[in-house]
Amino acid sequence: MEPAAVLRRATKVVLFDLYGTVVDIQGGLTEAVTPYLREKGWDGSPHRFVTWWRRTHFENSMIDSLCDRGHTPYREISHRALSYVMDRCGFAYAADDVVRLVSRIETLEPFPEVPAALERLRGAGFRLAILSNGDRDMLAAAVSHVGIGFDHVISVQEAAAFKPHRRTYAKAAEIVGVDRSACLLVANHAFDCIGAKAYGMRTAFVDRRRRPFGETPHRPDLVVEDVTALAAALA
Repeated sequence: MEPAAVLRRATKVVLFDLYGTVVDIQGGLTEAVTPYLREKGWDGSPHRFVTWWRRTHFENSMIDSLCDRGHTPYREISHRALSYVMDRCGFAYAADDVVRLVSRIETLEPFPEVPAALERLRGAGFRLAILSNGDRDMLAAAVSHVGIGFDHVISVQEAAAFKPHRRTYAKAAEIVGVDRSACLLVANHAFDCIGAKAYGMRTAFVDRRRRPFGETPHRPDLVVEDVTALAAALA
């Protein structure tokens, strides 16, 4: 049987990563920082600045989960990461600048194809959920910009660890109330797909950046170029 046919038959809940899969975090934050960096006289690439910020955030969130000494909020880690990058860039900034730029994460727009594709999936009978590293209040603000409601909006705060810790996927399956094998985790990030697949969920990799998935025993069940292609395969 084709992989998509297996997923159609087995999946009851489609769990979406939010940042980078449903909403355009790289593009949105690049747009936000570009005039700010120009004002500061920093002559580097805003796109690379955002990549540096996001990579630093990811590294710090993984350290937080591995230390397992209490969950640090996503917003706090993003404040730390952005401050670190600004320090490395060597320009002066105020704490309010950091708070303002991080707050833009809560107003990011979805990728153009997402709302219609999600409607198609809902019309095909799938329950839709978000599983994100973002804080509860950040997600509540962010999903209002997607243009479609979700059956569940789940923050990893519920599990007190960041993805790809297995607790995050276990807590999500508990909240949506179905067996892990009936959950399809959809993400633009290989690490998220790997974490979910290692836990026992099915996974779909949204390869927006056209990059190799990498060598791992935890391969995605489906690889698609965007959420429209996912909806076409499942619905």
